[in-house]
Amino acid sequence: MTEIRTPRLVLRRWLDDDVVPLSEIHADPVVMQRIGDGTPRSPEETAQDIEAWEEEWDEEGFGMFAVELLGSGELAGAVGLSVADAPAEVAGQVAISWRLGRVFWGQGYASEAAHATLEFALQDRGLDRVVAVCRTSDEASVNVLDKLGMQAEGTAQHPVHGYDLAVYGIDLTQYQE
Repeated sequence: MTEIRTPRLVLRRWLDDDVVPLSEIHADPVVMQRIGDGTPRSPEETAQDIEAWEEEWDEEGFGMFAVELLGSGELAGAVGLSVADAPAEVAGQVAISWRLGRVFWGQGYASEAAHATLEFALQDRGLDRVVAVCRTSDEASVNVLDKLGMQAEGTAQHPVHGYDLAVYGIDLTQYQE
């Protein structure tokens, strides 16, 4: 079982007990406004997300981690890697993404978890490049990407919803621990 420990977090594979707390995060419209079309997700949809993430782990050797607080064991959200299907500018490349419950925002958890995930991608899994996309208006995510050392590579349009996306990337030669 793949598990990464940081000073404050455990990044691990998904458990059945994670559906309820992740469903609570997915039910928050403020969290979800940064994901897809912004629609909150039902517990059934959340269970499907977790199932798909676990399938990607089995198929690709990477996926979305459950982010757990080391001290309390509380589920803070998800961070991880996936093969991007859109926008066209990054399709087929490995992308990093995250979503945390609103109560965990502003405490550096996203940066801590994303840094550990990027290190996992480039050093443990031997990937040469990782990309990321976020809404251009999502200043918090842009800040995390900057902290990771990812470089802005341009913009794109969300292929379904039409909003502006910032495209970032980093390759192994640019990565600094």
